[in-house]
Amino acid sequence: MTEKISLMLVDDQPLFRDGMALIIEAIDELFVVGEAGNGQEAIDLYAELRPDVVLMDVHMPGVNGIDATRRICAGDRQAKIIILTTFEKDQYIFEGLRAGARGYLLKATNRHKLADAVRTVHQGEVWMDSTTATKIVNEFVSLPSPDSSRNASEFLKDPLNERELEVLHMMADGLRNREIARHLHLAEGTVKNYVSSILSKLFVQDRTHAVARAKELGLI
Repeated sequence: MTEKISLMLVDDQPLFRDGMALIIEAIDELFVVGEAGNGQEAIDLYAELRPDVVLMDVHMPGVNGIDATRRICAGDRQAKIIILTTFEKDQYIFEGLRAGARGYLLKATNRHKLADAVRTVHQGEVWMDSTTATKIVNEFVSLPSPDSSRNASEFLKDPLNERELEVLHMMADGLRNREIARHLHLAEGTVKNYVSSILSKLFVQDRTHAVARAKELGLI
């Protein structure tokens, strides 16, 4: 039986929440456990319900979505929040991720991409489309670093093997575990193990920073 994923919707527009709830309820493994109309309500309701994933709007009266995300994540480091907004602005992407969000999704997305994003974040991964991922990588690698001259052999205590490098390149292309597994004719669980090993060896916590670190070290 497929595991059910509980969602909390946070948006100041009731009609939008109603529409999202209808879409979510039509997806078998997803269900709405609660709704909030502003950031403060979201903080309070999250503490009460502990949903698996939160869909968080940015612009709301009182406490906005970025601040609510920051406060929720400060109280629960395992919180899984996806920023949901109308505008694809770099500022929202960076502020949301710094606050602790695990994904970034436009309100204009289709239900298939919504479901994919929720499943991915629920599994503990970061979700974003290739355009957003590129912006994050470019921002990360453009930051000045006193260690920018280091190379992979100096940085890595345990070098990546050939298969891990192959998986890393596919991660950089924006492929998810399922897609990588299909390309390499491997089980999805095997790919997940490779990804975990890559993150550990690169001393990062998510795929986006793994790709950025790999670019910094000249691995891709």
